[in-house]
Amino acid sequence: MRGVTEIVYDDLPDGLLTTLTYGLSLAEHPDWQHGSPELCLSVNSTNVIWAHAVGFLAEQLRGTCPFSYGSTINFGERIVPESEMTAFCVFAPMVLDRDDYLGIDVGVPGHEGHDVINIQGMYPIHEIERQFINEHGLEAFWKSDWEPTDVLRRPAV
Repeated sequence: MRGVTEIVYDDLPDGLLTTLTYGLSLAEHPDWQHGSPELCLSVNSTNVIWAHAVGFLAEQLRGTCPFSYGSTINFGERIVPESEMTAFCVFAPMVLDRDDYLGIDVGVPGHEGHDVINIQGMYPIHEIERQFINEHGLEAFWKSDWEPTDVLRRPAV
């Protein structure tokens, strides 16, 4: 299977580094009943290592991690040197409209509905936040006071 590609946009939307993966959806996972995921990350940073980290996780975990809403992924170390964040959580991407990230049919004509992609948002988080999400659920964390694009923020819990 081919590797995962990172498509990186600088300053899209304004002030954010945004990346999308391609290649994760080529794998199979038993949880992927209504489409296969690709990943989207948008952060207030110019450091492209954020994009590479998401591509690395997609490559390393494809076929084993469902990348479903509420999933947390421990990166195992600081994602970039300037941020204390060491993990990600998965939820809807904040820079795309629902119609632009769910049920994207990439099947060839005559084979529609067999190759469907859902773009999942990746959000950098602190280890303590990862533990909180695993214990209390994503919804409880999501309601806390935090800025999803701020990679230099303090922990919200």
